[in-house]
Amino acid sequence: MLNQITPVILTFNESSNIQRSLDRLNWAADIVIVDSYSTDDTVELIKKYPQARLFQRDFDCHANQWNFAISETSIYSEWVLALDADYILEDALVNELDHLEQERAADAYSANFRYCVLGKPLSGTLYAPVTVLYRRDKAIYIQDGHTQRVQVDGDVGRLKMSILHDDRKPLSSWLRAQDKYMQLETDLLWNKQWRELSIADKIRKLIVISPIAVFFYCLLVKRGLFDGRVGLYYAIQRSVAEAILSLRLLEKSISKK
Repeated sequence: MLNQITPVILTFNESSNIQRSLDRLNWAADIVIVDSYSTDDTVELIKKYPQARLFQRDFDCHANQWNFAISETSIYSEWVLALDADYILEDALVNELDHLEQERAADAYSANFRYCVLGKPLSGTLYAPVTVLYRRDKAIYIQDGHTQRVQVDGDVGRLKMSILHDDRKPLSSWLRAQDKYMQLETDLLWNKQWRELSIADKIRKLIVISPIAVFFYCLLVKRGLFDGRVGLYYAIQRSVAEAILSLRLLEKSISKK
């Protein structure tokens, strides 16, 4: 089924990741990349891959960027494999994609992730399954807080093999990105009624609890203790992200009063 799948990737300043991701897509005859006018070497690196078709579009939101990528780039295949630039496909997953029975297939498939810290996979992660493979004519993206969510008109199955999430960008870049994400997440949480929030989001809106709870959850429930320093790194990283959200929520609360 690989000949019926077009990988699609969004990029912005992904020179630390894009080559490793594209190297694992050598099976694809066509790869669509929508770049938000990167200022690093991302575009030059992409041009080294002859099967990659590069488009550039000013970024407004993730949902619009994805909808442009799957509907306005002349993709001819029935299926789209939606990837971030730091998603790495291992051989076992590629083999699973190749052996999906197209006639009996669902309309989309989600995948689990193995989160990596500096290339070292963790025992567990907070990263939820994501719908990454879908029939192009049955999918549309909507914005959901700081990120996007694909809506599929049909059944969604689950792939057996996982994707590696291996972001090698500097920590300073991650911190800047988290601040932007958490501003959007703050607006989403702030504008929802308490009864509309999930249990996790209710904890986050309580402000002081979430950063502490996430730290111990990553270490104990997600077994970060068994991963040594990389497990500790991940626990602190996720705790910092939640602390940024807490600060943004406090800032909004103070300014409103």
